[in-house]
Amino acid sequence: MNKTKEIWIAGFALFSLFFGAGNLILPPTLGVKSGLDWWIVVLGFVLTAVAIPILAIFAHAKLQGTLYDFGKKVSPLFSTVYCFLIYIISIAIPSPRTAAVTHEMTVQPFFETPALLTSIIYFGLVFIFAINRSRVIGLIGKFLTPIIVLILLGIIAVAIFTSPEMVKPSVFKTPFIDGLLEGYQTFDAIGGVVVGAVIIISLNYSSHTTFDAKRRLIRKAGLIAGTGLLLIYGGLILSGSLFSSTFIENTSRIEVLSGLSTQTLGNFGTTFLSVLVALACFTTAVGIVTGTADYVKGICKNSKKAYIITAVIASIIGIVVGSYKVDLIITLAVPALMFLYPITIVLILLNVLPEKYASAMVFKMVVLVTFIFSIPDFLGFIIPRESLTGIKSIIPFAQFSLGWVLPALITFLVLNFKKLR
Repeated sequence: MNKTKEIWIAGFALFSLFFGAGNLILPPTLGVKSGLDWWIVVLGFVLTAVAIPILAIFAHAKLQGTLYDFGKKVSPLFSTVYCFLIYIISIAIPSPRTAAVTHEMTVQPFFETPALLTSIIYFGLVFIFAINRSRVIGLIGKFLTPIIVLILLGIIAVAIFTSPEMVKPSVFKTPFIDGLLEGYQTFDAIGGVVVGAVIIISLNYSSHTTFDAKRRLIRKAGLIAGTGLLLIYGGLILSGSLFSSTFIENTSRIEVLSGLSTQTLGNFGTTFLSVLVALACFTTAVGIVTGTADYVKGICKNSKKAYIITAVIASIIGIVVGSYKVDLIITLAVPALMFLYPITIVLILLNVLPEKYASAMVFKMVVLVTFIFSIPDFLGFIIPRESLTGIKSIIPFAQFSLGWVLPALITFLVLNFKKLR
């Protein structure tokens, strides 16, 4: 196969793996809330939803291993626990969210059925496909993503040329930080450390047998995927901003996406988009359940029983959590993201760096400091924030839920002081 063609195919494959349909509901609402500050929000959002995830792909290009390799320099126990938490959170939040998005976008507008019924049918089918590993999912995915992207580009183009003249003022006090933290909700950084391993495995079966050849291909594919995500996310935030005057306060994320598509493509376009999003959500859920079951199967000596049990548990969790509203699931996800996302970001950045700046000691200390200083951010979404005012006042950026950033950076610089001179 032509090398250029193979790079583009790998780039589109990466984009498809990142581009979960649930992510579509985030950027338009950010745009509606940001108003004229939309471009500042874009800068923050793409940092955590595009730049960091693509750096995760670069880290995989360097390591060419598995998710376990990301944290093994801290300790084998830490890496095992980290992998376990990544998969637990994946089946508890982003997977059920796909069912909730499907119900609110595809079922609820046409049928007065309860969300629990949708969730039961949805994850019943997910379980069947995960057990049978049907190739239909792969075939659907190959055609779905390009069609959805074309529809989204249509929404963005029409929004730019037909939007109302009035744009609402921003409701954000710190638009860059708000965009950055909303980027957590895409789960793309976590997705980066997971899907990168999938790409490595795929390339091991291709003609690229040398380490350097695979590294070059993965890096170029990552840049292609990152550019696609940047254009779609940025365009949807801009579109939401341009149509901000057409939405009332506290409009749900699903309603914003549906309203935006109706105003730009009409009712038929909205219905078509809803069906495609539902199918794309389904492929994402099957991928998460299958990937988690594969991981448990691997640590249980390739036990098929372990695979089936894990798929059952993941599907049951999906049914329960997926029966709630999308906005509630997103709210419930925040504490977990505040705990795990900083550690994931640090692991990605350390694995990208040259070996001389990322020794085992640097990994251990930077991750430990990140964990400690993330605790107030995590607790801030569980207990009354007033009780944390004292400690947050003495930690730089803690008021923005980024109290870990400066301590982690200082720890890294101190440990590498002689090497950086």
